[in-house]
Amino acid sequence: MKQQLTTAFQPHADQTSGPRFGTLADDERVKRAAAALEANGITVLRAADAEDARRIVAKLIPNGALVHHGASQTLDVTGITGDIESSSRFEPLRARIFSMDRATQADDIRRLAASPDVMLGSVHAVTETGSLLTASMGGSQLGPYVSGAGQVILVVGTQKIVSDVDEGLLRIDDYALPLEDARAWAAYGIHSSVNKVLIINREISPGRITVVLVDEVLGF
Repeated sequence: MKQQLTTAFQPHADQTSGPRFGTLADDERVKRAAAALEANGITVLRAADAEDARRIVAKLIPNGALVHHGASQTLDVTGITGDIESSSRFEPLRARIFSMDRATQADDIRRLAASPDVMLGSVHAVTETGSLLTASMGGSQLGPYVSGAGQVILVVGTQKIVSDVDEGLLRIDDYALPLEDARAWAAYGIHSSVNKVLIINREISPGRITVVLVDEVLGF
């Protein structure tokens, strides 16, 4: 399998990658991806738009749960980030973790972040063969995605649907990374990089991972 992922990046995305990787998938392609994910043990729900996704996610989170979420443009623009952080129905962990002393409470931070009851986020590619691909600079969201979280909810715009894993890796490298780099530089004054890549091909715990496919361009 070809894996040509850069750890440094170009300042601009390949101009040919925008239409290819930033355009919503047609209905047949979404249905193929959804069926493949379901066959691989991953629950799929479909949302018409960001507001619909927001309502779906709210219903999926149990009362009283410890809820964590990674930094995500998708969660931000849908309003899900704000819903999590302002909820009194469950316990959001991100603000709590940020308030802790990293010098004296590093182990507590690590444990809280690694094993929430519910982890929310997104991915960078969904394949028509039923795999999920996520790239990360630090990797903090990857452990909960894999097995640390009791429940994982991933909100994904259907422009992220690709044919297979190779095309998913290409989407990360040529499309998502330059956009995330520009965002990180503007927000934090640092460059981004693809340091870790998670590929989920199958989930063996029924109902653990839910993917909400949204018929709207969301995130990178």
